[in-house]
Amino acid sequence: MTTKPKVKREAKLWEALIPVVFTIALLMYAVLPFFKVEQEVHIPLILGALVAALVAVTRLGYTWAEIEEGIISSISGTMQAIIILAIIGMIIGTWILGGIVPTLIYYGLKIISPGFFLVASCILCCIVSLSTGSSWTTAGTVGIALMGVAAGLGIPAAMAAGAIISGAYFGDKMSPLSDTTNLAPAMAGATLFDHVKHMVYTTGVSLVIALIGFAVLGAGFAGKELDTTKINALLDLMSKNFNISPLLLIVPLIVIIMVAKKVPAIPGLFTGTLLGGAVAMIFQNKTFAQVLDAMQNGVVSNTGNEILDKLLTRGGYQSMMWTISLILAALTFGGILEKTGMLETIAKRVLVYAKSTGSLVTATILTSIFTNVLAGDQYLSIVLPGKMYKEEFHKRGLAPRNLSRCLEDAGTLTSPLVPWNTCGATMSTYLGIPTIEYIPYCFLNLVNPIVSIIYGFTGITMMKLEDDPSAPEYKGVKKTLNS
Repeated sequence: MTTKPKVKREAKLWEALIPVVFTIALLMYAVLPFFKVEQEVHIPLILGALVAALVAVTRLGYTWAEIEEGIISSISGTMQAIIILAIIGMIIGTWILGGIVPTLIYYGLKIISPGFFLVASCILCCIVSLSTGSSWTTAGTVGIALMGVAAGLGIPAAMAAGAIISGAYFGDKMSPLSDTTNLAPAMAGATLFDHVKHMVYTTGVSLVIALIGFAVLGAGFAGKELDTTKINALLDLMSKNFNISPLLLIVPLIVIIMVAKKVPAIPGLFTGTLLGGAVAMIFQNKTFAQVLDAMQNGVVSNTGNEILDKLLTRGGYQSMMWTISLILAALTFGGILEKTGMLETIAKRVLVYAKSTGSLVTATILTSIFTNVLAGDQYLSIVLPGKMYKEEFHKRGLAPRNLSRCLEDAGTLTSPLVPWNTCGATMSTYLGIPTIEYIPYCFLNLVNPIVSIIYGFTGITMMKLEDDPSAPEYKGVKKTLNS
């Protein structure tokens, strides 16, 4: 007697929402300060994946083998991004050891001017976060120093926090060293450097608008003397602990040139890692063993200055394991939802109202923001909408880089605006300002999603799939779809 195979069927909306609502509730329980649990988000995602698998097996007729196939497929599609993340950990380690990151920060600190404190703070945080790929590190180190300077100048703390967060998240969004900058194109099917270049159109305009806003606010504080005690202390310590030289800027310049020449991300970034190690031995008199340790475990700074030590204690292959494990957990959850069609069911309901390109972009932006608000995690705000709308962008003949840009325009940039989001809670803690107070001054974070939606409705920089040089197999797809 043979067992009759289960008949798979499409999930109803309420069935598809069961694992989503369960996971969001569990994430909020783990993250919200109200519950005083303070747990990581990994296990809630894994438990959410188990609930999704249970619904798929008991309600939709899927076997575990099919579910496992969906998980593996989801993870395998991001293996390049995971490898890049591991290399990024190594490159940060060697760039700190080699004095490259300290040199970037050193010259960045020198641009601060009394009449343009807010503008200078935003630009400085842009530089630091671009060089480190971390908004958290930028806000928790240079940001703290700038908050102290702002207090001495009589500049409202909320304004200073808004400028710091705007700059920090510009770099976090645009730096190839950032985990979210790697995750978004992996979810959308775009390449890392295509993604970064495409974001310039929306993020560049948003930064200009933000800087104009900070210039207008800062004009009222022009003429006041700048208390540079904390800044000078950092400059002196960096000079004593590192051989600061403009020559060190050649290394990031080489990496930028490789990006412009379209060198693949993995060999390009690994070249940057090796150059950082060479610079550490030549300019900072480090041994080969110290370079290997920096690549593996990162750098531990012991200058005696809490701010500088926090800024320069990071990097290494192992430092990326938390992020990689979180991505694996999120992809496990997302992979099950995608394989079993639950994501498609939810997306179909949303897409009923998304008839045009502009409304599709708006739906993507709002879904990312909605996920940030309910799930409290920026990674999930990139992973879930990425999986939900990837196929629809393809069907409409839109290049993957359009989707990846939308994911960051909303997912990455609105995360610090939610008090219970991991990013919002972190920014509030580092800077000592309640999230609700600094929100009005986070000009970049507020403007960028709006600019992205405007581009969607006007068609500005919305690349067609047939024009995407990174997807030659899709050339002519629009013609095929319209025929």
